[in-house]
Amino acid sequence: MKDLLEIFAVAFRVGIMTFGGGYAMLPILQREVVENRKWVTEAEVLDYYAIGQCLPGVIMVNTLIFIGQKRKGTIGGIVAALGTVCPALIIIGAIAALLTNFAEVEAVKKAFAGIRVCVCVLILNAVIKLWKSSVCDWKCFLIFALVAGLSLFTDVTPVLFVVAAALAGILIKCMGAKK
Repeated sequence: MKDLLEIFAVAFRVGIMTFGGGYAMLPILQREVVENRKWVTEAEVLDYYAIGQCLPGVIMVNTLIFIGQKRKGTIGGIVAALGTVCPALIIIGAIAALLTNFAEVEAVKKAFAGIRVCVCVLILNAVIKLWKSSVCDWKCFLIFALVAGLSLFTDVTPVLFVVAAALAGILIKCMGAKK
């Protein structure tokens, strides 16, 4: 039971960063489950995150389900999902109750402008950490550059980029093994 409460508490802390979505939660997730608790490796978090993006639903909920499941099986995954969504439900409920009354108040507008800036910084931090651990050689950089270019200049679904990058990684690995 203690482990399940810990999974819930960690997921709850990660879920509090709901303002920025999955990308803003990534640095907190990485710190909580990789650095502080050593439940998973950084590579596993990146794998879970990539798979979570391909699945229907909220990326961070999906990612934490994988982590909870690895830690304590199916019940761990369920507890992680509940822990992740609880802060969002509380925050959204509070905002919905208050926002209709205060949406036009200048201080509220400025607070949300500040929150947006903070979210940008959190996303940038996540990108830098992902870059350092993912773009490790010129082949990875080539995949990165192709996906970045295509995603900026086309309307192709991100799922296709993930599948194509996975296939490219497999192909590169197989070509390297034959030498």
